Amino acid sequence: MISFTSSQLSLWLATLIFPLARILALLASAPVFGNRQVPARLKVGFAVILTIVIAPTIAIPPDLDPASAQGVFVLGQQIIAGLMMGFTLRMVFSAIEMAGDLAGMQMGLGFASFFDPVNASFTPVIAQFLGILTALAFLALDLHLYMLAALADSFQSFPISTAQPSALGFRTLAEWGGSIFAFALQLALPLIAALLITNLALGILTRSAPQLNIFAVGFPITLAVGFGALALILPFLAPLLDFFTHQALDTVGRIMSQLASP
Repeated sequence: MISFTSSQLSLWLATLIFPLARILALLASAPVFGNRQVPARLKVGFAVILTIVIAPTIAIPPDLDPASAQGVFVLGQQIIAGLMMGFTLRMVFSAIEMAGDLAGMQMGLGFASFFDPVNASFTPVIAQFLGILTALAFLALDLHLYMLAALADSFQSFPISTAQPSALGFRTLAEWGGSIFAFALQLALPLIAALLITNLALGILTRSAPQLNIFAVGFPITLAVGFGALALILPFLAPLLDFFTHQALDTVGRIMSQLASP
């Protein structure tokens, strides 16, 4: 007859619940995996499989009871850690979509928007186009596998314990948010510069020929120049995504280490 004690049962539950909370929080907030179009059952099932694979490599304090106040505190820590990792990676996609938003506004397509089910809001068409390409490139470059590897490493850099996390990790996350949006502006600068030159030329043309209908002539020219510049930028999207994602993964490792530092 198989018998086990209550302490053994508590340890088994802790080994399953705490890693599952961090993994579920990551999958709920990470790009591609956190899309609302991905069924919730698929996310939960994938999270359980990852937990079963990762749990044997995790050291959990044997006296940690999931039903105690300390257990609830540790559970909240795991959820916050998973959300921070997912949010760090999500900002890469937000930065590229922001670059598309800036480009669309300069091209005169600010009014052309579609409903984005991920953010539950209307997104400019250029931003949504770049977001779809970024998601496809994310999977094609196997960056989701690097994300899962960083998730497994996070349990070593920020282990499951009752220690209070450091606030330094939150500061690093805030600084990363500022830097990635600066990268978004740099990504959109070539297209913005091309459209600025086009608008200056149209302004000079309007002054030299006042009878010219600038709205009838300028809008097609601006669209043509904008799409031409966008076509020249697109081949550099995949290398930039790979660079930004690896920087985000390095930031995730640094955040997890800083959370565990006293």
